[in-house]
Amino acid sequence: MQHQFVGTMPVDDRNKFDRNRLEEYMKKHVVDFSGSLSVQQFKGGQSNPTYKLIAQERQYVLRRKPPGKLLPSAHAVDREFKVISALQGTGVPVPKTYCLCEDNDVIGTMFYIMEYVEGRVLWDQTLPDLDKKSRFSIYDELNRVISQLHSLDYTKIGLESFGKPGNYIARQISRWTKQYRASETEHIEAMENLMAWLPDNIPADDQHAIVHGDFRLDNTIFHPTKPRMLAILDWELSTLGHPLADFAYHCMYWRLTKDQFRGVGGEDLKSLGIPEEEEYVRMYCERTGRTNITNWDFYTAYNMFRLAAICQGIMGRVKDGTASNKHAEEQGKKAKPLAEAGWAQAQKIIEKTL
Repeated sequence: MQHQFVGTMPVDDRNKFDRNRLEEYMKKHVVDFSGSLSVQQFKGGQSNPTYKLIAQERQYVLRRKPPGKLLPSAHAVDREFKVISALQGTGVPVPKTYCLCEDNDVIGTMFYIMEYVEGRVLWDQTLPDLDKKSRFSIYDELNRVISQLHSLDYTKIGLESFGKPGNYIARQISRWTKQYRASETEHIEAMENLMAWLPDNIPADDQHAIVHGDFRLDNTIFHPTKPRMLAILDWELSTLGHPLADFAYHCMYWRLTKDQFRGVGGEDLKSLGIPEEEEYVRMYCERTGRTNITNWDFYTAYNMFRLAAICQGIMGRVKDGTASNKHAEEQGKKAKPLAEAGWAQAQKIIEKTL
């Protein structure tokens, strides 16, 4: 599977733009840019088309809104640019940013440019090419970085207006329900059940932090040889929100199988050297000064619903012809099994209250 998503390819016809216009723009807005520009498209990414730009000895990455019909509030590359820029120097690993272009006349849609970070993108969460000790070190680093992100004082880095503090989960459920309806291509009973049940069962433990929204192994770049994270990618869903909801999204992959959504559910984690979910949660609690996490099954059910809605959005773009990735339909088909997995989590909670 990894070869489908890692590396670059010629720019897809749907995502081509005028290279000369971009080159002229970069000469004016990117410090020390010079030379003739060549453009390749990254294979990975389901939402915002992402390109590798090469000019002389320098390499850059461009992220843009896709062309065509878009869902409201989706593909927020300007928000990505804002949070990545604000996180410079905080210790949270992010690429250096160069510029944000809101002028659609340059390449057709809004975009931003950041540095190209050389390293490993690890798609298979069982890490088959690593030994037992190295696998644990990779997961320990993931845990360290998300703990650090959730511990930042967002007011000190100018992100106090990056989101609305309070009622994060309720607003997210409402948002993703609307997004799901806007891209619905089939009736999914489990999704209907979740959309009815989730709003009435939100825990009353509201908290606020910078949340990534899609923190998982394949949205990071690791050092070529060391278990050190060099950059977190794909900040499109970031905002001010509930850190435990964000962490539960990351941990959801312990409860999903490889077929459901590249998870590690059902794997022999002990022999692999990957921490069990309970141990991984305990590591996060120790790093963030918590004694435990209550309502864990709710946060898991909510995140499976959310990921199902994201996959449904991908399928909607497939139907509209605006999908950014050739393998988008495969991802879109995961909406139903994800919704069913989420409803199974909710039923655990329901059974405990009977």
